[in-house]
Amino acid sequence: MGDFSHSFDIILFALVAVFLVLRLRSVLGRRTGHERRRAPLLRQPEASGDKVVAFGQRGRTAPPPPTSTAPPDAVAAGLAQIREADPSFDPSAFLEGARAAFEMIVAAFAAGDKAQLRPLLSDEVYTPFAAAIDERNAARETLETRIARIKSLDIVEAGLDGRMARVRLKLVSDQLNVLRAHDGSVVDGDPNHPIEKTDFWTFARDTSSSDPNWVLVATASG
Repeated sequence: MGDFSHSFDIILFALVAVFLVLRLRSVLGRRTGHERRRAPLLRQPEASGDKVVAFGQRGRTAPPPPTSTAPPDAVAAGLAQIREADPSFDPSAFLEGARAAFEMIVAAFAAGDKAQLRPLLSDEVYTPFAAAIDERNAARETLETRIARIKSLDIVEAGLDGRMARVRLKLVSDQLNVLRAHDGSVVDGDPNHPIEKTDFWTFARDTSSSDPNWVLVATASG
């Protein structure tokens, strides 16, 4: 009697299972071979948390790539190297100091003040600057320079060379530069119309030194 009851239960469960399968097929439908195939470009979000925008959806744009996968910016990477070697380094403060140094160096060169230039320039830069001042003095010429405005000041290169931090700047400014002879006549330049100048100046500093000052080590004109 017990065996018969057990067999009856198995048959009953089987009938219930068949009924559920048939019911599901009537609700979900059968594949006919004419269903729209999923676009092969679509992929489902993976466990890594990727956000995927369905192909063809309007009014939505793909999310920006995670910052960790973005290609590193060369200037930002160079500034990060400098900050790692010198935690006190602040790019914003550096740009403020570079602006002041630019104006100071340009004014000192025009005035022929080698004493003021000396601590601000490396030997490689000071030597031609001093020679140009000496040549001007020998010719009894004077240079009048006025920076009307600094239009832009940008860091274009940065990095470490051993312990030496280097930052290259692009400076675009409007300047009045007039070279006058000993009698005041204009040898070169226009005293009434400033001209736009593009300069590339490179400053350097030994990050292992206690001296916080940067020195101008290279100049070029664009």
